[in-house]
Amino acid sequence: MHVNSGDAQILQVKHPTDPALKTPVYCSFTRRILIMVYDAVILLGLLIFASAIALPFGDVNKIAFQDFWFTLWLLVVCLTYLTVCWRYGGMTVGMRAWKVKLYSSDEQAVTWPQCLLRCLLAIVSLLCFGLGIFWVLLDQKNRAWHDLAAKTVLIRTQ
Repeated sequence: MHVNSGDAQILQVKHPTDPALKTPVYCSFTRRILIMVYDAVILLGLLIFASAIALPFGDVNKIAFQDFWFTLWLLVVCLTYLTVCWRYGGMTVGMRAWKVKLYSSDEQAVTWPQCLLRCLLAIVSLLCFGLGIFWVLLDQKNRAWHDLAAKTVLIRTQ
């Protein structure tokens, strides 16, 4: 049941992973963008570290999107960071900073397939000129394309 309270959309649900969350508020578009910027900084640091690890292997002049194996390595690092954070904590570092948590739409714990699907389709959402992200502005539950496909929702924890 949807209840409109001012500008915030509220859904009455119970989430077994966070019993203190009784009337969660969906994550806004602005907050989602801020989370993405925050996590981009974290990912940049991880990618620099991953590049340093890959340096001794093969050609030292590795360039992402030109060296297939190096590009694949960097993609795996990004996917691992996001999916592990979502699966085990329900949030990345950026989501924690902005007090947002990822939940399954059916009120169950987020599964590995959901995390992986969400991550891969987030790339598609961005590659379509960001249309998948801007979909948040049209959806009643503020979900992007990757949330719709993975059956997940971002909810503010405070």
